[in-house]
Amino acid sequence: MQKRLKGVALGAGYFSHFQYEAWQRIPEVDLVALSNRSRERGEEVQKKYGVPRLYADFREMIDQEKPDFVDVITPPETHLEICEYAAKRNIAIICQKPLAPTEEDSVRLVKLARDAKVPFMVHENFRWQPWHREIKKLLDADTIGELFCIYFKMRMGDGWPEDAYLARQPFFRDYPRLLIYETGVHFIDTFRFLAGEITSVYARLRKLNPVIKGEDSGQLMFTLANGATAILDANRYNEVDVPNSRYTFGEMRIDGRKGHILLDTAGNISIKPLGKPTVAHAYHHEQKNFAGDCVYAIQRHFTDCLLAGKDAESTGEDYLKNVRLVEACYESANSGQVVRMG
Repeated sequence: MQKRLKGVALGAGYFSHFQYEAWQRIPEVDLVALSNRSRERGEEVQKKYGVPRLYADFREMIDQEKPDFVDVITPPETHLEICEYAAKRNIAIICQKPLAPTEEDSVRLVKLARDAKVPFMVHENFRWQPWHREIKKLLDADTIGELFCIYFKMRMGDGWPEDAYLARQPFFRDYPRLLIYETGVHFIDTFRFLAGEITSVYARLRKLNPVIKGEDSGQLMFTLANGATAILDANRYNEVDVPNSRYTFGEMRIDGRKGHILLDTAGNISIKPLGKPTVAHAYHHEQKNFAGDCVYAIQRHFTDCLLAGKDAESTGEDYLKNVRLVEACYESANSGQVVRMG
């Protein structure tokens, strides 16, 4: 008989809905309770996704339910306290990013989970978008040969109005650092997933919308250990004229010695071998849940790894590399210089 995992979750904000819905589709998981500071929002999520019990205090929930794992879907400044409480009770953790407001607290969080010897995974779902998984397979199969350059252009178009972010994620307006800390880290992780470690960073950052505190535009150039270059050209201000700007979040081109791969905003992948016609690459992806159902994919992976007793992708130790790269981006933007990683 297949073992079942007992889970609890913390948080009832905008993004939590994707996670609660995905847990419903994983038969080995019983999500038995949730905790949220606002009872009204907690009750909304509880009713919508059929979560049996709601708690005002996460400590009471953890102590009463004694779960196998906790899903942390709360703001970054709460993560350290929550994860420490769970780790001391030998409870596995899947935790949303950003890990913590500072690099120092991120390191502390990862260390406490490691010292407690509890499974710990960061909910970094962009690498689980189906097009990125498929492109990784194509690269591993040497489809375009030696990799030269990855270029990703992101235009979110949700950050230009005076009321930007209020309807969905209002706390974005008050983040002192926004584009790289909250959004760009996804692409840093994806570049590492696709092409390996990053050895240097050069960044230019700007704030385009005066009503927010942090930067919302930037161009970042990364040098990869294999000699390739990765470029992120991103802003949350300007629009892209597509039905869903939050499906692939942009367009990607990857150049190699034997040709290139293109990803468009509809999730279509094409391959152009040098000297030959472009070929459409067929694979499965669909507009389900969030960004090609990547939330389900990462939570399915976390579940499988817990059941098998194996480490998951995006361990705390690995994710600290992303945290350090985020800090390097801000250091480069402030100094105007290339920052080389240690």
